[in-house]
Amino acid sequence: MKIRKLFAAVLALCCMVSMCSFAAAEDALKIAVIGPMTGGAAVYGNAVANGAKIAVDEINALGGMQIVLDVQDDEADPEKGINAYNAVLDNGAQMILGTVTTAPCLAVSAQAFEDRVFMLTPSASSADVTANKDNAYQVCFTDPGQGVAAADMIVAKNMGTKVGIIYNNADPYSTGIYQAFVARAAELNLEVVATSTFSSDDNADFSVQIASCKDAGADLVFLPIYYTPASLILAQAKAVDYAPVFFGGDGMDGILALEGFDKTLAEGLMLLTPFAASSPDEKTQSFVKAYVAAFGEEPNQFAADAYDGIYAMYTAAKNGGITGETPFDEACEILIAQFQTLQVSGLTGELTWAATGEVTKTPAVYVVKDGIYAKVD
Repeated sequence: MKIRKLFAAVLALCCMVSMCSFAAAEDALKIAVIGPMTGGAAVYGNAVANGAKIAVDEINALGGMQIVLDVQDDEADPEKGINAYNAVLDNGAQMILGTVTTAPCLAVSAQAFEDRVFMLTPSASSADVTANKDNAYQVCFTDPGQGVAAADMIVAKNMGTKVGIIYNNADPYSTGIYQAFVARAAELNLEVVATSTFSSDDNADFSVQIASCKDAGADLVFLPIYYTPASLILAQAKAVDYAPVFFGGDGMDGILALEGFDKTLAEGLMLLTPFAASSPDEKTQSFVKAYVAAFGEEPNQFAADAYDGIYAMYTAAKNGGITGETPFDEACEILIAQFQTLQVSGLTGELTWAATGEVTKTPAVYVVKDGIYAKVD
């Protein structure tokens, strides 16, 4: 056993450490949540933590196996991600829901592979997160999967014929989707007439990128980016009377809840996402009701993926006979075996997993109509 494993075990047995949320009964399942709870990406990390808490509350209310959470902040930073990882292991974590964003997830998953700690990320969508790591799994679509699905949807629904693209060339999420989209577009003879980039989600001026798409005659602009820069692009495009179809991925989810954002700017916006709070589905509405009651706002796709992630680990742990006393390395091997045949009927679809860690579920396209997401049939 590695020194870290022995140290964590001694701490747990001797109760010599403050275990945050892990101060509950010894027989409870101990799940860590790692993500940005502060900083520029905090909206995603807090959504994940909140979605996980809703799932845990539901499961604990059933009786039987109980779950306790330890939520740690990585500020979307790889080094701080490793610090958070070390903290949750010292606190007695048996498995990890996280990390939330790709850069720290790459760092943490490499260490977790060496230590044999099971990880299920709700939202780090890079294929590199799970590559050559049998203990790392995803709830979200992969970046390449999103790029392919987006191109397929645009062609199948005849959303546009001349495509402009604006993406963040410094972001693995954005570039991963972009690369797969362009490759698939070429296969489908979908014409890409303009491609422009930026290098920071703090970028405030998109006039050059918008002009590039407008001058090229793009009738659809693909935005494989997060919703904060997308909100600025929508506003600045309107200011120059440019009104193509805008199409984004799951990182676009949450734009309608962005503080100070004029929702009318997003009217007609298309996005590929597995979850929408406006869905009439009974399970979705039950989750939304509980989330709003607890946190005062509607959940986004990040929260829904985290909710499904908790249920997936709980189901696999229960089926595999994991208890609160199971060491994390033993739990890791059990969970890997269980995920090969696991099926979860979740908020984000019917979920199964490949041995590579990639999830299989059906993507859906939503359009913003009258200030809410409406599913495109």
